[in-house]
Amino acid sequence: MSVVNIFAIFFAFAISAIVAPLLIPFLKKLKVGQIEREELISHQAKKGTPTMGGIIFLIPILIISLVFAKDYSNILPILAVIFGFALIGFLDDYLKVIKKNKDGLLPKQKMVMQIMVTLGFGIYLWIQEGMAAFDMIIPFTHGKMLSLGWIAIPIFFVAIIGTVNGTNFTDGVDGLLATVTLPVALFFFVASVMKKGQIEPITLIVFGALLGFLLFNLYPAKIMMGDTGSLAIGGFVATSAYSLKMPLFILIVGFIYLLEVISVIIQVTYFKTSGGKRIFRMAPIHHHFELGGWSETRVVGVFFIITVLLCFVGYIGL
Repeated sequence: MSVVNIFAIFFAFAISAIVAPLLIPFLKKLKVGQIEREELISHQAKKGTPTMGGIIFLIPILIISLVFAKDYSNILPILAVIFGFALIGFLDDYLKVIKKNKDGLLPKQKMVMQIMVTLGFGIYLWIQEGMAAFDMIIPFTHGKMLSLGWIAIPIFFVAIIGTVNGTNFTDGVDGLLATVTLPVALFFFVASVMKKGQIEPITLIVFGALLGFLLFNLYPAKIMMGDTGSLAIGGFVATSAYSLKMPLFILIVGFIYLLEVISVIIQVTYFKTSGGKRIFRMAPIHHHFELGGWSETRVVGVFFIITVLLCFVGYIGL
């Protein structure tokens, strides 16, 4: 880790820490307040907490990444996808909290936009390396590659969009998504150094920016990241993985994201097929634990520890 990269962490942290107290009062004046589900009694006190806070850490990610872009051109496509998904999230948040449209973007609209952003990144990879861009390192095989041919294309779309929606579902408890993503960002930093992936700066910038954001997002949160931030984080995780040819590692280090999205799929499917019955008390699964008596801080702590351990597993599998 170079001195310059270390400073990137501190600069990103500082910008987030400075922007947050300036943005929070502004969002309060706009009445950009969080909307909570009625079933979550413990969350009702959060109503009105400013959302769209992802803007806070997106600012340092943009500014500092552009500084590094000259020497690390591989971070530009990652940055483009981060902000592509951030824009989708921003539109959704805008409709919900400013236009008071509780549904925000329609599911079909959101999916079409996510497919377009993913397609753009896929075309970039194709131009760079052709089908070889979609080859995957198999964990625990010392770098052995898996080539799936054209099957890799639908897997690519599922992996990117699935990860993005997984991070979106993970953002439901104060500090959860940002905290869980910290070790994931460090994992991709280490992986980039080992594989010479040339994306180290943006992984550390995201790490520092999220640390600064957490000063205001930990329980009790003064601001929520909203879809603006949660979709952007998914874009970061998914594109970092594909830039390093490591999408299979998302199943390990991003297990919490996967667990969250699968819990929603299971709950919705079972609810429809069983005539209204539920497997979980509530989905995504972090709410299941909350309704079972866990505090928000316990949920965050346990999910963070699990992610740290799995990132060590991922490191062993490099």
